[in-house]
Amino acid sequence: MAKQYIAINWNAIEDEVDKATWEKLTEQFWLDTRIPLSNDLDDWRSLSPDEQWVVGHVFGGLTLLDTLQSQDGMASLRQNIRTQQETAVLNNIQFMESVHAKSYSSIFSTLNTPAEIDEIFDWTNHNEHLQYKANKINDIYHNGSALQKKIASVFLETFLFYSGFFTPLYYLGNNKLTNVAEIIKLIIRDESVHGTYIGYKFQLGFNELPEAEQQKLQDWMYDLLYDLYENEEKYTNDLYAKTKWTDEVLTFLRYNANKALMNLGQETAFPDTADDVNPIVMNGISTSTANHDFFSQVGNGYRLGQVEAMQDDDYTFSTEDEGHDK
Repeated sequence: MAKQYIAINWNAIEDEVDKATWEKLTEQFWLDTRIPLSNDLDDWRSLSPDEQWVVGHVFGGLTLLDTLQSQDGMASLRQNIRTQQETAVLNNIQFMESVHAKSYSSIFSTLNTPAEIDEIFDWTNHNEHLQYKANKINDIYHNGSALQKKIASVFLETFLFYSGFFTPLYYLGNNKLTNVAEIIKLIIRDESVHGTYIGYKFQLGFNELPEAEQQKLQDWMYDLLYDLYENEEKYTNDLYAKTKWTDEVLTFLRYNANKALMNLGQETAFPDTADDVNPIVMNGISTSTANHDFFSQVGNGYRLGQVEAMQDDDYTFSTEDEGHDK
């Protein structure tokens, strides 16, 4: 007898967080083609060659990480779903990661020459520290346990992206490259939901482990975090060598590393708080989006400091749901 194939039934929800997340993600759907990037050309021309280099290579690095998430990350997480609806949510996340990766190419095609774009991608594909973190995360996606994969994904979404996000947010806080930053703010809003959702699913599985296995996984998690942070220091020094921002970027990274740990239901690792982050960057995050007419509710501003562990705007996640990783 043939194996029974089960149709997904959104009227019989096993985990209400799946439904809430699906609705959240579809509500805030966006595309890069809706952003008038060419309006930033005057700002772009006002930047020094060194500043232009940093902006271009920041987006090169972000493109690589979003490529990793769209091509390997979500496919890996789908191997260990708890509900059918979770598969649908991960499919949505995978698509939006592809939108994110494409949006950087829209920025390149607006601001950079073809020769500059070729150089950015060559640098991206060969920078040893960028390649280190991509390969580190990818190895976990292909060889790690179900919970290790979720840890890697949350670290990527909520921590490793932020060495790149600093730059457009800094310029936005100075009222420059506002349309470029609009895209980054929309991406950050997506990543917030992705990180909290996957962190929530991690917590469900983590809470089912015996105490000894929890401790072992926590040790692995913090070892991974510190290894990634050590590499991120080197990457940040590479990326920001032509600026004076390196220390401020590292503060921003540590702050977001703590956010990643909170999404996973763990204790923070660094003393840095929102008060330690450059207020210009935090102001860049909290400023209302400029293109709300294009997006209606999709274009509402997003405040990073309001994102607490397991909570995002309209819904709060509970780890009391029943179920087991398949």
